[in-house]
Amino acid sequence: MIEVNGLSKAFKVRTRLKRRRDDQWWPWRFGRDQADGGGQLMAVSDVHFRAADGQILGLLGPNGAGKTTTLRMLAGLIKPDAGTLQVDGIDVTRRRAEALARMGVLSDAHGLYPRLTARENIAYYAALHGLTREAAEARIEMLAGLFDMRRLLDRRTDGFSQGERMKTALARALVHDPANIVLDEPTNGLDVIATRSLRETLRYLRSPAGGAKCIVFSSHIMQEVERLCDRVVVVSHGRTVADGDVDTLLAATGQTDFEEAFVRLAFADSSGLDRRERRTDRMLR
Repeated sequence: MIEVNGLSKAFKVRTRLKRRRDDQWWPWRFGRDQADGGGQLMAVSDVHFRAADGQILGLLGPNGAGKTTTLRMLAGLIKPDAGTLQVDGIDVTRRRAEALARMGVLSDAHGLYPRLTARENIAYYAALHGLTREAAEARIEMLAGLFDMRRLLDRRTDGFSQGERMKTALARALVHDPANIVLDEPTNGLDVIATRSLRETLRYLRSPAGGAKCIVFSSHIMQEVERLCDRVVVVSHGRTVADGDVDTLLAATGQTDFEEAFVRLAFADSSGLDRRERRTDRMLR
């Protein structure tokens, strides 16, 4: 089980000087529109959700909503400014190593070692998690069968397709058989067949036969979340703005189309539906 409460994170924004026509220099900042006068960007300001065992929770939001920052804090890569993150009751900030042992994390950057084979990439992570060579080989064979990647095992990952890289990275993340799985937009760049294969794998891992894993799945694609997730958390401008299953969110917005429901939830503070729709189309391309 994964629990996130009152999470917030701000980043400092770099400042440079820009010459005006009157030869005076004025500071200007890099960053998103949320940057305040103090040179800080509030990437996450109040995110909260609870993901149960045997459930796929979809973290849904437009680009820049704070999804990736939230998951990086959950993975212990960034320290939050406020709030708590717990994995099976273990505080991620205070007991990072113990929490990570209970998680398999697949980030948007798969980070495979190109000179190593798929088998060697997976075995290396198994060793980092303290598995013996025999236990690692058994897990590799099991995962290769699950992901239909036996033909890939002894090939160098340099030159792998995006789908082949995804399979290898996911097997690497699951080699220690974690109870909790965190995926940051894993279908980016995948074709239809690879995406369908990933969905079926996640459904299996959620089931009792697959270990009743707790899965947190980040995406900005409504159709993907609607098809796959048991529960959906909508994040907008760094905040949790809605939480419930698809039917609950449809009912809350009075919509029958999930995309329209998402627009109304994620951009409720925009001035006018037409403006929200134009912004959504731009962000979700």
